[in-house]
Formats: sequence, C-alpha cells, structure tokens
Amino acid sequence: MMKTPKNETTFFIIRGITDDPDFDVIIFFLVLLIYLTTLAGNMTFFLLVCFDRHLHTPMYIFLGNLSIVDMLCSTITQHNVLLGFITKDKSITYTSCMAQMYMFGSLTGQELLILTAMSYDRYVAICRPLLYHNIMNKRTCVLLNCACWTWGFLQVMPPLGIFYTFTCYSSIVINHFFCDIIPLMKLSCNDTSLLRTLFFMECLVLIGCTPFILTFISYVFIIRNILKIRSTTGKRKAFYTCSSHLTVVLLLYTTLFSQYLSSDLKDSTKLSALFNTAAVPLLNPLIYSLKNKDFKAAFKRKLILYFQKSEKKEHGSHIQIFIVQILLQ
Repeated sequence: MMKTPKNETTFFIIRGITDDPDFDVIIFFLVLLIYLTTLAGNMTFFLLVCFDRHLHTPMYIFLGNLSIVDMLCSTITQHNVLLGFITKDKSITYTSCMAQMYMFGSLTGQELLILTAMSYDRYVAICRPLLYHNIMNKRTCVLLNCACWTWGFLQVMPPLGIFYTFTCYSSIVINHFFCDIIPLMKLSCNDTSLLRTLFFMECLVLIGCTPFILTFISYVFIIRNILKIRSTTGKRKAFYTCSSHLTVVLLLYTTLFSQYLSSDLKDSTKLSALFNTAAVPLLNPLIYSLKNKDFKAAFKRKLILYFQKSEKKEHGSHIQIFIVQILLQ
C-alpha cells in the first residue's frame, strides 16, 4: 500500500495584512467593502454578457470569463482576512492551505491567458477586420476559453505535487494574508531548489513571460496598423478600442512582477498582493464598462425592462425609466 507523505504540521497561522490590532477594524471594513463591490460589479458584468444577446461577441465572452476569475480570486484570497476578524481564528488547515495555493495559482494563470486571448481578438479586429468573423467564430472562441481554463488548472499541479512531499516547516506562521507559494517555500525545511527552478521555468516563463510576449507582439502589430490609418478620428477610435484592455494588462503585470520578483516578504510585497487580489478585480469591470457604449446600452435595456415589468407604482414607472435614461446617457 502506498503511504501518503505526512507533514509535521497540520495547520498554519495566517499573519494577515498587518500585525497592528488597532488597524484590524479599518482593514476589515475596507476589505469587506472592496469585496462586496467587486462581487457586485463583476456579477453585473457577467449576467449582462449572459442574458443580453447584443453582448454575445468574442470580446464580451472573454470579459465574462474574466469576471468569473476575478470573483473567484477575490473570494479565495480575501475570505481569510474577513473570517479571521470575525472568528478571531487565523489558523488554516494544511489541506485548505494547499487548496488555496492551487486555486490562486490556477486563477492567476487563467487571467493572464484570457488577457492574452483578448489581445489576439483585438489584433484580428484591427489588423484583419474583413476576416474577423471568420477567424473569431464561435468555435474558435469556445476553444480559446477552454484552453485558458484547462491550462490554468494543469500548470499548477507539478509544483503542488512537489510541495506535498515536503515533510517539515520551520514555522507555522505564514507572513501573508493567504497561502501563496513564495511564503510557504521560505518556511520549508526541505531542499526547495527543484521547486524554485520549476516555479521559475513554469510559472514565470510559461505562465508569465509567454503570455506577456504574445500580448506585446499583438500590440506591436496593432500599433503598426493604427499608425497606417490616415484619419485622426480612425486612429483615435482604434486606440480607444484597445485602451481598456491595455490598462488592465499593465495593472496586472505590474502588480504580479512586484509581488513575485521581490527578494523578501516585506509589507510592500503584501501590499502588491493585496492590490493584485483586491483592487485589480474591482477595477476590471469599471475599466471595461465606464466608457463602453455597448455595455451601457445593455445595462439601460435591462433596467428599462425591469421597470416595465414591475407591477408596483405603475404611474411612476415611466418617470423612473426617464431618470435611468438620463443618468446613462
């Protein structure tokens, strides 16, 4: 019978964002506000993509998948902060810690891959506009999304398998607000050279640098084609269609690089991780929706439909619809 490797510790203690108890209340309500806003924004975006046929295009399907990733990532990483404050218990079992590390690594990879697929979609839309519907058809869109999710879940398994063989840790206190691979490697008593090499080769090269390079190449061709457009209005419109995606890409890569390329787990690194897991998922639906005419039109249609179906205040429903139309113009 195969023996399952056992670890000397069966649980860890999550230190959290700060050790100062005076800031616990402030941090709790701040994280709670960010988390609820993130869920509301991404859920609204996802439901609109699902139920509005005008948004059944490759770009919005990718954004719908990105909303799912953002909601899951926020839930997985921020629930430690919220539950720790409510229950006053910052412990986490070894199995839960490994599961959290696996899910966060998978979701991070999926987000990078989805953004890479979106850059390809923008490349086809701008550089091959006449062939766009032939290239980015329903089958291609489904295959790209499935590939992003599948590879995201698979790429974390090798380092996690090595981690499971580790037998001891120098401390059970994790200097972070969730279970992540870098702080856990620093606590391990085992030889982590193989894991560090695999983490660098797989997570940074395959999951980090490769999507970044593919996205960069896509934008090289995009910018080159935009510069060929003679009219100023045409150039502005082309840049406008890519500005939201490019903003999200820069935000995510900047926070990830500052989070994982730091030589020590200082407070600045934890702040980068907090920005990556809390602020970026919060900002994504705002960046993609605030100046997006299609999204605003879909949101307006659903609000008007809701008020029209409402049986209450029949005489006031027209006034409410008129107010909604004014606010969304």
